[in-house]
Amino acid sequence: MGTPQVPMRTVLFQSERSGLTYRVPALLPLPPGPTLLAFAEQRLSPDDTHAYRLVQRRGTLVGGSVQWGAPLVLGTAALEQHRSMNPCPVHDTRTGTVFLFFVAVRGQTPEAVQIATGRNAARLCCVTSRDTGRTWGGARDLTVEAVGSAEQDWATFAVGPGHGIQLPSGRLLVPAYTYRVDRRECFGKICRTSPHAFTFYSDDHGQTWHHGGLVPNLRSGECQLAMVDGGWAGSVLYCNARSPLGSRVQALSTDEGTSFLPGELVPTLPETARGCQGSILGFPAPPSGRPSDEGWSKVSKTTPCPLNLCARAQESPKGGSGDTQGGGGLGRTEGRGDGPGDPGPREPSPGPGFHGVRRDWTPQLPRPPATLTQSPTWLLYSHPAGRRARLHMGVRLNRSPLDSHSWTEPWVIYQGPSGYSDLALIGPTPEGALTFACVYESGARVSYEEISFCMFSLRQILQNVLPGPKLCGPGEKPQAQCWPS
Repeated sequence: MGTPQVPMRTVLFQSERSGLTYRVPALLPLPPGPTLLAFAEQRLSPDDTHAYRLVQRRGTLVGGSVQWGAPLVLGTAALEQHRSMNPCPVHDTRTGTVFLFFVAVRGQTPEAVQIATGRNAARLCCVTSRDTGRTWGGARDLTVEAVGSAEQDWATFAVGPGHGIQLPSGRLLVPAYTYRVDRRECFGKICRTSPHAFTFYSDDHGQTWHHGGLVPNLRSGECQLAMVDGGWAGSVLYCNARSPLGSRVQALSTDEGTSFLPGELVPTLPETARGCQGSILGFPAPPSGRPSDEGWSKVSKTTPCPLNLCARAQESPKGGSGDTQGGGGLGRTEGRGDGPGDPGPREPSPGPGFHGVRRDWTPQLPRPPATLTQSPTWLLYSHPAGRRARLHMGVRLNRSPLDSHSWTEPWVIYQGPSGYSDLALIGPTPEGALTFACVYESGARVSYEEISFCMFSLRQILQNVLPGPKLCGPGEKPQAQCWPS
């Protein structure tokens, strides 16, 4: 396969000597062209509590490159005496409206304090643009409407970060997570919380918003979504979430994000030691035999059965549902970007359902055949490849998304410290090759020195990724792996 290529990158936001820092990128392509909207948090220092406002750069695809406009502070994307965090854009293709969701957090209240006290300080907000990001309306506080009475059971919550999606039905989906209070009174303090991914959704083009049910079992935090055509199973919503359990958590929804089936660990997608946000993107698989499929001749086009969709909530090894006591880090409790993130003690349990009610899940899906041919939808995933630290931004591919073991090894697109990222499908080139883009945190010494942008094609991905590790049978020794530090 030769020496892996590294795509050219452009620095969109650069930290300054004054301490001004840019973190938590998001990327949204808009037709025609396309126009690209890149967002980030502007912070007065790298610390989460010093987040300030959201910023944007607007780019236009010209030929094979993007011409970027000047950075712009989004002054309307704010509530008074709150800091704006977690940009999460979603585009309604039917109305042309862009929704930029974010959370407005009161003062400098850290996420860890909210988790420890059970007192939420976050508000769900959005601004909208109807001219492809040239201008933005005022902030709309959706907390009462979309969260409602559930707020009394949530220690805190956040959206994304990264892009939301629109389904073929027209439903708009915004990925989110919350720390649910599972047991409130313990000598006057919060006794136990657990993080769970979920969605906010709208079925009327953003006029009203609602929250869906939580991923019921495994601890899951910052997440993104993709619609997957799974062949035998029809279309399902796929959620991929950050977790402190050693690897990513994935969960499926058969009702477009209104609820989720029990999640499962994805052993082929390892987390960094304290976890990190990652991006997920679904796209149509190329027709079999196309030149863009070159470089995959050694990969089987059949895979084992996908995850068991007909089982009850599963337990992860050694206490998979894993509650946290008095808080614990997953998501925003990061300090300077690589903070403690202690997952806290764990308890073996099938995990409570939404609002603490235990449920038996029996999704109405047919049983899969013995083998599953490649999916009509493929998934792309970006995340640091390092196991012990946030190093080496990697891109992985899955040609059978319902099989959690089908992920490739990462193609490292940036060597060095890297962190949060967001993927986008730019579209086909005049020659018909699919093109993707990625914005990601990067740096020479630490991962939050800058936010970079790059583009690459499906052909480049196929030329640079390697098949994933072989799964071991009983008595087999694992294949040697050279994981980055």
